Amino acid sequence: MKRPKGRQWDRERIRELRRHLGLTQTRLAEELGTRQQTISEWETGMYQPRGASATLLTIIAERSGFNYQVKKSKEERDER
Repeated sequence: MKRPKGRQWDRERIRELRRHLGLTQTRLAEELGTRQQTISEWETGMYQPRGASATLLTIIAERSGFNYQVKKSKEERDER
């Protein structure tokens, strides 16, 4: 299955996914192979996950039955 390109996870969706999974920031970080601080920075909006991290979040969301809609990137909005 081909995943949409250019989609971004915002801080609310990341927090909602983590809570849906019943995980702490530390545990989600362990599952993703990143630092707890990174998860915190995503959830505060300081940074957004990109590349492999964003793809992993999408896969986790789909497999866990998490109902989400990530925001379209500026490029996708401009294509309309």
